[in-house]
Amino acid sequence: MSLICQVQIILNNLSKEKEENVKKALEPDNVNFPEGLSLYVENIDNKLVFNFESKEGMKKIIGTIDEVLEHVQVALKVIE
Repeated sequence: MSLICQVQIILNNLSKEKEENVKKALEPDNVNFPEGLSLYVENIDNKLVFNFESKEGMKKIIGTIDEVLEHVQVALKVIE
């Protein structure tokens, strides 16, 4: 039996411009994403929703989430 971990992170109250710029900033990171891990980013209302999934266990998904959120933080600082 394999364990599948799913995590959803929501950033609230972002302008449409910031949402799009953050998504564009993360696009290069989504190329050649590690096997067993996936990330889907979507805009819902004025929220940016990150959907992570791992078939490789908790350690990998935690590290991936940490790295993606670091990139989001940098992107938001650059945008401002």
